[in-house]
Amino acid sequence: MADDMGWSDIGCYGSEIKTPNLDALAGGGVRFTQFYNTGRCCPTRATLLTGVYAHQAGIGWMMRNQNLPGYKGDLGQNVRTIAEVVKTAGYATYMSGKWHVTPHTSPNGPKYNWPRQRGFDRFYGTIHGAGSFFDPNSLTRENTQVSPLTDKGYKTDEFYYTDAISDHAARYIREHKSDKPFFIYVAYTAPHWPMHALEKDIAKYKGKYDAGWDAMRKARYARQLKMGLIDPRWKMSDRDRRAPEWEAAPNREWEIRLMETYAAMVDNLDQGMGRVVTALKETGQYENTLILFLADNGGCAEGMGRGKGIQFKDKDPNVLKPMGRGELQTSMIPKRTRDGRVVKQGTGVMTGGPDTYHGYGLAWANASNTPFREYKHWVHEGGISSPLIAHWPKGISKNRHGKLENQSGHLIDLMATCVELGGANYPATVGDKKIVPMQGTSLAPAFNGKNIGRKSPIFWEHEGNRAMRDGQWKLVAKGARGPWELYDIAADRTELNNLAAKQPQRTQAMADAWEAWAVKALAKPWPYGKKKPKK
Repeated sequence: MADDMGWSDIGCYGSEIKTPNLDALAGGGVRFTQFYNTGRCCPTRATLLTGVYAHQAGIGWMMRNQNLPGYKGDLGQNVRTIAEVVKTAGYATYMSGKWHVTPHTSPNGPKYNWPRQRGFDRFYGTIHGAGSFFDPNSLTRENTQVSPLTDKGYKTDEFYYTDAISDHAARYIREHKSDKPFFIYVAYTAPHWPMHALEKDIAKYKGKYDAGWDAMRKARYARQLKMGLIDPRWKMSDRDRRAPEWEAAPNREWEIRLMETYAAMVDNLDQGMGRVVTALKETGQYENTLILFLADNGGCAEGMGRGKGIQFKDKDPNVLKPMGRGELQTSMIPKRTRDGRVVKQGTGVMTGGPDTYHGYGLAWANASNTPFREYKHWVHEGGISSPLIAHWPKGISKNRHGKLENQSGHLIDLMATCVELGGANYPATVGDKKIVPMQGTSLAPAFNGKNIGRKSPIFWEHEGNRAMRDGQWKLVAKGARGPWELYDIAADRTELNNLAAKQPQRTQAMADAWEAWAVKALAKPWPYGKKKPKK
C-alpha cells in the first residue's frame, strides 16, 4: 500500500512516472477501476486490517481519543486483524512499514496494539504515521525501537526508509523456510510528505514537469481515455480554483523540484516492488501468491512547509549540532539531521534532502487525482479513489491479464477476500469478547470476471465528510453541515452534475440510509459540527 498517492500516479493508471514493476503486475493481472479507500491514513489502515469500517474499529479519525465509541484513536480489542485471522489457517504473518493505528508510539509505553501483539510474527517499520525518510521517528524492529545508524539488523551505506521497507519485505519472503503459507503486509510511507528522495531518482525526472500541472493533468486524462480507465462521458474536473494557471504560478522552479521529488518517491517505491517480486520468484512463490497493490487515500493538498522564505526548525542554523548515532528519533519533523544540520522549510529551500521538509501542495495533488475532484480528507472521488492491482498467476485466468474490472470495491472487502482464499475462520467471539462481524464482500470472483454479489451499499465518513455508494448512485457531502449532493457515477464519475435537486426522493432515501448506517457503525455521534477537531 502506498501512502498519500493519487489515483493517476502510477503508469498503468495514466501517469508519466516510470513504474515498470507495477505496470507489469497490472499487465499480468487485473486493474480495478472503482476501488475505494477511506480518504485518510489511520482510518484506511484500521479498515484494511480489520475488514470493518474504521469507526467500528475505534479509529474514525486520527490517533486522538475523542471520548466517543467510534473515535477512541486506538485499534479496538473487539476487532481482529487479517494477521490474527489468517493464523487460523496456519499462515505465517509478516509486516514491513507504517502501522499508525495506536497512539502509543513511545518505546517505553504500552505495546498491546503494536504489530507483534496484533498477529504479526515479524515486524520492521514505524509505529507513528509520518516522518523523515532519512531518519524516521518510532523506527521499530519487532518490539524494540532502533536508530537507523546503529540497527544491527539492517546496515546500508545510505538509509532511505522506502528502500528499508522494500528490503525487509523481500527478506521476510526469502527467510520464510517453513511449509506454512504466508501473509505479508507492506505499508509504504511514500509518497507522503516530506518530499524526500534519493538524488539518483530525482535526476530521472529533471525537466519532466517544466510544463506544469495543467499540462500534466491533460496528458494523464488523455492516457486514461486511451487505456479505457475512464468513460469519455466523464469530463475532467476543472483545475481547483485555488491553484493558479501554471503560467501565472509563482516560484515555478521551486514547484517543479517538488514534483520531481514526488515522482522520484513513487519511482523508488516501484523499484522496491520489483525487489519483492524478485524474492517471490527466487523462492518459487511467485505463481501462487496473490499480490494486491493499492493506496491509502488520494493525493494530499496539505500545505506542509510551503510558507514564504526560509523557516528553520531549530535555532542557530549555522551551527552543527549532531545527534548521537544511537539516539532515537522521536519527532515527526526533526529539528536537525543526524549529522547536525538544521531542518528547513519554505519557498526559499529546494526540497529533497534530509534537511528539508515540504509537501508538494494543492496544485500538484489536483493533478495526482486526475480526473477527479478533491483530495485526501474528503470523500469526493479524488479523496477516496485508489488504484487496485490484483496479480495472481495461478488464480487469475490468462484471458483476464491486463483487463479492467469495473465492479466497485472497498477496503472492507480485503479481509473477506483473504478469509475466502486463505480458508481462514473469522471468529464471532474471542474469549468472552464479541467480535464485530466482517462488513465486506470477497473480491475473488471479480478476478475472473464474475459478479461479487455485493448486498449492501458502501459508506464513508471522515471529519464530517460523508458519502454512500449504492450501485451507480453516489451521495456525498462536504463537512458536517454541507448539503447532500447526488451523482450518477455511471455517467458522471467526476461529480460535475449534481442531481440532488432533480431527484429529491432518491437523495432523501439515500440520506436516511446513510444516517442509519452512521449510528449503527459508530460514525455517529461524531465530534464534528459542535467543535473543530484538533489537528
